[in-house]
Amino acid sequence: MNKNILRLAIPNIISNLSVPLLGAVDTALVGHLDQVYYLGALAVGSVIFNFVFWGFGFLRMGTTGLTAQEYGRRDRKEIILTFARVQVIALSIGFAIVLLQAPIIYFSMWIIESSREVAEYTRVYYDIRIYTAPAVLSLYGINGWFLGMQNAKYPMVITIVLNVLNIVLNVTFIYGFGMHVDGVAYGTLISTYVALALAVFLFMMKYKKYLSHFIREELLRTTKLKRYFSVNRDIFIRTLCLIFAFSFFTAVSAAQGDLILAANTILLQLWFIVSYGIDGFAFAAESLVGRFKGSGNSEKLKQAVYYNIGWGLILGLAGTFLYMILGSKMVHVFTNNLEVITIAHSVLFWTVLAPFVSSFCYILDGVFIGATETRPMRNTMVASTFLVFLPAYFISTHLFGIHGLWLAMVLFMIARGVALGFYLPGRVLNN
Repeated sequence: MNKNILRLAIPNIISNLSVPLLGAVDTALVGHLDQVYYLGALAVGSVIFNFVFWGFGFLRMGTTGLTAQEYGRRDRKEIILTFARVQVIALSIGFAIVLLQAPIIYFSMWIIESSREVAEYTRVYYDIRIYTAPAVLSLYGINGWFLGMQNAKYPMVITIVLNVLNIVLNVTFIYGFGMHVDGVAYGTLISTYVALALAVFLFMMKYKKYLSHFIREELLRTTKLKRYFSVNRDIFIRTLCLIFAFSFFTAVSAAQGDLILAANTILLQLWFIVSYGIDGFAFAAESLVGRFKGSGNSEKLKQAVYYNIGWGLILGLAGTFLYMILGSKMVHVFTNNLEVITIAHSVLFWTVLAPFVSSFCYILDGVFIGATETRPMRNTMVASTFLVFLPAYFISTHLFGIHGLWLAMVLFMIARGVALGFYLPGRVLNN
């Protein structure tokens, strides 16, 4: 079992870590420019696209669980139909987002309170990056399908190419052409469509034979679409709550001034680096739990759950020790602004604590996605957001200031893990 887990998890960890690495490089590039509001604009722009794109993360997560179960059943017809359905849905949503770009940015800037300069450059960033929407959502579906097919190498290759090219373009545009957040946005736009072309090429190279099982008349079959949207509705609500928590965090930071926004943005990048690494085992759990549920092998399903939880906790603990030793030095990599560094150091403790306390809920997310037991995920996320995170924020910030915001985020992660753990025996292990 460990061999199967590592075969899937290692490529996922490598590809996942390239995502926060890109964010870290962007933050460091913009953080060393002459004005701190560039970093604020990048943070606010990222929040907007987190809402716009992460909200449709079900296109990857739901596709992985459903495809993995069809893979376990060896149903080639439903495997390729799942791929086709998610692409139709993803591209339709992507083009709709482009058409609705004006009201999206207007509403976003109305909600997020920021300085005039941050608002101005957020708009510059947004007006370019919004055109990545169709490609981003299509890639969600393709990568989710690959993972469901027990293939973690293709998503790794696609993600690494995407993010390495993005970094090269961002450095070129900022240092070669004197651009700022517009350079970051153009780098993202170009690299995203290159990655989509690569994904299509990889699909045709290995899975072209599945197209012979495609039946157009069954593409929109009511029962299959109902199940797809039922699973993804719950994931969508769950993801919106997660995005809300992080976006609320950034919006509150922005309201406290550009310096606090910049410091918290840097620490969130450190938070994301380890969380994406742990997600490598969560993705492995999605693939294996879905596969063994589809094949009806309950013993191996339990092994996949327990072993992935163990690996996730080990990696989370390693991340906590890493930040305990090197966290302070890492802050200096992102910025040379002494005021920002001082603020970041004052709340670094919470970033040190985050990897270990968050690891349990990350892995259980993967377990429940693979089992397509999405209702408990939805319910626990809603409860953790509105009954734990928000009350903790309003109470603790009054008592502890900026520390209260970070305390609320840590309690949010703990609540998610505890609540999902409560559902685990009845909804996954003994089902």
